[in-house]
Amino acid sequence: MFTRLREDIATIRERDPAARSAWEVLTCYPGLHALVLHRVAHACWRAKRRWLARFVSQMARFMTGIEIHPGATLGRRVFIDHGMGVVIGETAQIGDDCTIYQGVTLGGTSLTRGAKRHPTLERGVIVGAGAKVLGGFTVGADAKIGSNAVVTKPVPARGTAVGNPARIIVPAAAASTAASAVTANAAASNAADAKRAAEKSAFCAYGITPNADDPVSLAIHGLIDHAATQSRRIDEIVDALEHLGTSLEGLEGADAALLDLRRLSAAIAGKVEGTVAER
Repeated sequence: MFTRLREDIATIRERDPAARSAWEVLTCYPGLHALVLHRVAHACWRAKRRWLARFVSQMARFMTGIEIHPGATLGRRVFIDHGMGVVIGETAQIGDDCTIYQGVTLGGTSLTRGAKRHPTLERGVIVGAGAKVLGGFTVGADAKIGSNAVVTKPVPARGTAVGNPARIIVPAAAASTAASAVTANAAASNAADAKRAAEKSAFCAYGITPNADDPVSLAIHGLIDHAATQSRRIDEIVDALEHLGTSLEGLEGADAALLDLRRLSAAIAGKVEGTVAER
């Protein structure tokens, strides 16, 4: 028990720069208190002392603001940061080295008694503040769920989910390549230092991935660029024809067609820019 406690304290000090000492973590971090009490409640649950298990979990909820059902399974080095408003359901499974921020719900969408109703978080998952992960599916290892995301379907390993409903914005392959590069660079050091460097470089507080653009935003900006390019090419064609001495006045409907093309390009650009502003 004390080995796990020391491990939990070390984990918090590593992931939270505000933690200044082991004593501060032990006495002032509700996430740690909730984990310790959950282990007691979970032991009672497995021993078929169901009422006692629920009572211990409710006392933990009263003391910390974190509600963990005694039937939930939590791995090692799980860090619940801040913690207020966190809800973890009965059939939830949380792997080693996961990080959960305040306001997170690992909930269920089924009322079937005895079924797997709550999500499974594999090793190293980060769930940002206010995120809702709802359903009996799996969030893959090292995946990240952005703040306030609503996730109702599986997330691949090393993927990142944001939005409501959640969208995958970092392909698993790209994240895997980045992780491999980090591992390769760290391999020059000894094994322990390499492992620690890889873990630190992979950790993204609140599930935020730097330079991760939303694919919808990328598509909209692509449309803006395309409209601007078309307008520029139309102007170049007109200038080239005039330079060659070709007058468009003699071509029936040419001026109207070019004017329509210019108006269409301007309308597309204006519409897309308006959509971006609304987003």
